[in-house]
Amino acid sequence: MARLGKLEQPLRFVRSRRGRLLVLISVVGPGVITGVTDDDATGVTGYALAGSQFGYDLLWVLVVTAICLWPIMEMVARMGVVTGKGLSDLMRERFGVAPTLWAMLLLFIANAATTVAEFTGIAAAAQLLFPFAGDTARYVAVPIAAVLVWVLVLRGNFRIVERVLLVLSLVFVAYAISAFMAHPPWGQVIRQTFIPTFHTNTGFILIFISVVGTTITPWMSFFQQSNVADKGLHPADLTYERADTAIGIFMTQIIAFFIIVACGATLFAHHIAVNPSDPSAFSKIALSLAPLAGKYATLLFALGLMNASLMAASVLPLTTTYAITEAFGLERGIDKSFREAPAFLTIYTSLIVLGAAIAMFPGAPLALITNLPNIVNGLLLPLLLPLLLLLANDRRILGRYANGLFTNVLSGAVFVFLTGVTVVFLGSIFFPGLFGS
Repeated sequence: MARLGKLEQPLRFVRSRRGRLLVLISVVGPGVITGVTDDDATGVTGYALAGSQFGYDLLWVLVVTAICLWPIMEMVARMGVVTGKGLSDLMRERFGVAPTLWAMLLLFIANAATTVAEFTGIAAAAQLLFPFAGDTARYVAVPIAAVLVWVLVLRGNFRIVERVLLVLSLVFVAYAISAFMAHPPWGQVIRQTFIPTFHTNTGFILIFISVVGTTITPWMSFFQQSNVADKGLHPADLTYERADTAIGIFMTQIIAFFIIVACGATLFAHHIAVNPSDPSAFSKIALSLAPLAGKYATLLFALGLMNASLMAASVLPLTTTYAITEAFGLERGIDKSFREAPAFLTIYTSLIVLGAAIAMFPGAPLALITNLPNIVNGLLLPLLLPLLLLLANDRRILGRYANGLFTNVLSGAVFVFLTGVTVVFLGSIFFPGLFGS
């Protein structure tokens, strides 16, 4: 009884509204950081192309992808909380080396393509900030950014850098303000957010899968579960981590919503065509912020693109490197020397060098390269989900925290949707006349 008396006050505090709020704040992080990082250069490009080419017709996809995101991100958050292990570590333990090797290969391909896109975003932002310098701007900015990212992550304090970039992501609020100032037909916007519109042509299908692929990406699962595990959370924190995950998904989708609306109300409404293969594509996308920033729209867009690209360029290679080295039990850590963790530093450095080198190709279509990973991610998603489902249903791993019927039914529906998207896209590629021009 004496022990219960000692616990009575802290238990009363935890059960109080203020106590629950403080516990939530202490737990919040992995989901929110994952959500905001998802709105990177590929996200901005994909959503901007959706709004500029099809107005508000793709807003409903954000509702669908939010529903798809929940079971995926909730499963990895739950596995991280209950097991204290990363996703690739669980894959090796459950499936063995060979399946894990294939999973890591697919992850490397997807994340390498996305890393290239992040440095392409940096290159595009540099050219917008210094238009008088032409291609010289990216030839200078990209190597500097690559070295800066490498040094800050491996030799600096990555957590501080991550949080500074997270705060700077508030620049995305500009899209919300610009969307309101452009005075879109809100009745139509709300209607098209909840009532699907679909066009049977290759262009629409391409942007459709880009929006899906940039919203639901394989790296998010690995990043969030590792972050949750590193935070040292326990099953008692699961409710709060679910709230953190829900907040992250909401932030991802609300930013995407306002980017599409801002571009739809400005570029699409004024018939400003944005072709990702056009060298001036990013300059045109910047016009979506004109209602707010006027002549400074390009500057504001460039700063936002640079920040989003730098944040993702820091997170993505690191997530990939941790996942691969964790999967095969290799020494890892940002504080390790090359002698201590040669594979870790080699993989991380290779991703940075590869991304920076491709982004500096003369005459490269920057917007097109930035959007391509969205398609790659969209195609790989159906391959990852079955592995997550097998892990999340394994009671040897999660015990009573294994999936319930609702999560399995919802995840099954998500798998059918993602597979259908992939089949439709592949059909449009191999049978070009199937859906019209």
